Amino acid sequence: MEERTLTIIEHIEEIRKRLITIVVFFAISVIGGFLLAKPLIKFLQSNGPAADLPLNAFNVIDPIAIYLKVVVFIGIVIILPIIMYQFWAFVSPGLLETERRVTLSYIPFAFLLFLAGISFSYFVLLPYVITFMETLSADLGITQTIGINQYFSFLFQILLPFGFVFQLPVVLLFLSRLGFLNPSVLAKYRKIAYFVLFVIAAFITPPDLVSHLFVTVPLFLLYEISIVIARIGYRKFLKAEEQRRVEEEEAERLRLFAEAKAEQQRQIDEVNARMKNQET
Repeated sequence: MEERTLTIIEHIEEIRKRLITIVVFFAISVIGGFLLAKPLIKFLQSNGPAADLPLNAFNVIDPIAIYLKVVVFIGIVIILPIIMYQFWAFVSPGLLETERRVTLSYIPFAFLLFLAGISFSYFVLLPYVITFMETLSADLGITQTIGINQYFSFLFQILLPFGFVFQLPVVLLFLSRLGFLNPSVLAKYRKIAYFVLFVIAAFITPPDLVSHLFVTVPLFLLYEISIVIARIGYRKFLKAEEQRRVEEEEAERLRLFAEAKAEQQRQIDEVNARMKNQET
């Protein structure tokens, strides 16, 4: 009981250290965000869908609100690899040396996929959404007056979810590589997963079939790619487990051999001792 309590306390202490590290680095990244926020805001205003949109401030505090949102966004992007590393460092003590090296190499790929998700949503999805809304407004005879604060809020609501959704292949590969997830389960519940992705796409796209498919199809492909990658990781896990089993059996065989040899030597020593006693 005492050993279990101590283990729980140690885990809690380790989590606390990891969270403190993340908070410290987030504070540092926010400072960097203040330096990068202004040029990023100007870039987002003058490029992409916003280039042709008249953006207005409806509130006195809108400029500072936008500035802070961009600062937090930059901070999240910068600190994401650190969060991934802290998570890896927390679970790594329970992994084998080969598993540590392999799973650590996933972090750069996960970050690149996050950037890919953001890029997909900004350069592919967002222009289509803006065009659809403008067309719908014209059809309904509505004159759009877009607030810059609302535009940036909408922008980040699209960018961040896609950044995290694109982490799916790495997350499933990580879980399958450690043996926590069997890819056959992903294939078995494919229909349920498709339904969940379908609902997610419905929440983040305009209510028309084309834009919905524009998001749903890439998500389905991402899920199928994740299954393939997870199968590769799971095969490596099974191979590592088989190698571990062979090594354990070999170690046990050597242990038994050493014990038998020690016992044989002990018996020889006893016989020699008796013979010496008889001679004396």
